[in-house]
Amino acid sequence: MKVYRGWMILLIVAVSGCASQMRSSEPAGLRFPSDQAAITAVFDTTTAGWNRGELPVYLSAYVDSSTAMGSTGLVRGVKGIEGQMRAGYWRTGRPLQVLTYDHLEIRPIGPDQAIVTGQYILTGAGMPNRTGWFTTIWVRVPPGGNPPTGWRMVHDHSS
Repeated sequence: MKVYRGWMILLIVAVSGCASQMRSSEPAGLRFPSDQAAITAVFDTTTAGWNRGELPVYLSAYVDSSTAMGSTGLVRGVKGIEGQMRAGYWRTGRPLQVLTYDHLEIRPIGPDQAIVTGQYILTGAGMPNRTGWFTTIWVRVPPGGNPPTGWRMVHDHSS
């Protein structure tokens, strides 16, 4: 019986070691700093597009099936998000104020998913500054996937 117990303990140790070896070779979430830089680059691109008055560039951060939570409730799809932007921030066909972001925090929630929180800041045009906080959920769209590829938002909750 003692020999049997010894073999069982040895077997458990060996299996545990193999399992930890397998886990260490699997992806461990975002591949920082490259994924963090890629998501930040999307924010930079969309901010620049917003400030140039190019709403399609701003909207390029979203996948077609994205959702957004706004003051009127849930909006579905890029077209719905575009309508929400035009009704609130782009009433004149251009952005009413200049957009910047602050306090960005990017955290992995899976190997191809991330949650990004931060603050948006709208300034200028002789209007009071408008700021708010947001939480966005991002996915990595693989090459050959539904364009646009790379890191894109699937949900945006801003207040």
